[in-house]
Amino acid sequence: MKAQVFRGVNQLSYEDVPVPELADDEVLVQVRVVGLCQSDIKKIRYPLYEPPRIFGHETAGVIAAVGSAVQGWQVGQRVVVLHHIPCMHCGYCLNDNFSMCDVYKTVTTTAGFAPSGGGFADYVKVPGHIVRNGGLLLIPDKITFEQASFVEPTNCCLKAVKKAQVAPGQTVLVTGAGPIGLMFVMLVNYFGARAIATDLIPSRLERALSLGAEAAFDARDPNLLAKIQASTDGMGVDTSILAVPSEKAFFQALEATRKGGKILFFAEFPDEMEIPINPNILYRREIDLMGSYSSSYRVQALAAEIVFNQRIDVNALVSDRYPLSELAAAVERAVAPTPDTFKILLYPDVEDRDAINRVSTE
Repeated sequence: MKAQVFRGVNQLSYEDVPVPELADDEVLVQVRVVGLCQSDIKKIRYPLYEPPRIFGHETAGVIAAVGSAVQGWQVGQRVVVLHHIPCMHCGYCLNDNFSMCDVYKTVTTTAGFAPSGGGFADYVKVPGHIVRNGGLLLIPDKITFEQASFVEPTNCCLKAVKKAQVAPGQTVLVTGAGPIGLMFVMLVNYFGARAIATDLIPSRLERALSLGAEAAFDARDPNLLAKIQASTDGMGVDTSILAVPSEKAFFQALEATRKGGKILFFAEFPDEMEIPINPNILYRREIDLMGSYSSSYRVQALAAEIVFNQRIDVNALVSDRYPLSELAAAVERAVAPTPDTFKILLYPDVEDRDAINRVSTE
């Protein structure tokens, strides 16, 4: 089969690799669509992992083979593959900190080499503990593979929204209106709150408004804070979500967030970055700082329900589609986006792209 093999920093090799062999409790999935995530880009562009590896984790496809001990799954079923499933019994899991669980953090879905997700290949192997514990989700007939590939990123954003306790009537500032920021805008609306988005690209501000943001402002606007205050009756926003790793965005959020409000770090900042802050600002204004990393098993069913019942418009997030053979070009497009670049999807067989994306009832 074909796969994009990570051979070193910024070195991707589109090559033939063996189809993974299955143990009795494992499932083989033929990849039909895989999303390009910022975490994939980081792993490709920085010396974080030893090569060779096959990345990719926002995966939707068709079951191609099942091990002899597998129950409840059969060849031909359309599925989402979730690459993280926690152990459910360690101290972190018992406190709902599933993303801190060692089993969760140890990625085991693989297309070969050290398990690293495996979505950037024709086939990916799903290990037994993921098969048994909810790591495969059946795609409804009415949902396309493209739409289904959004279950995992929706889970990540949903976890953050739930952690921030976004509630009806609140106002939420979303810094950054890329695909993740736009998903936050839609989820904020889903929970009955109002979203204000900021970005540097006018087309992204327009897209945020079209997807339900009450207001969208240029982050460089010298009157940004005044505009946010005017939109919140002088109070400031209840919660700010940092969907871009920007020190300036953090301080804008700090100014824009009301007393007693929350600031949630979602985007991952460079490790070398340090942000100086007077702790009395947090103390006197009772600002809560929090982080939200990766997905949560607790909201997995709700994330699937939101996508599968089209509670948010994930189609509106897709801007570019590449064959898997052009993964390097897709990464470059994501790193240097055009004004119209949002979510990028990859197809192992681009010739079948249109056919495989049709819902199964067509």
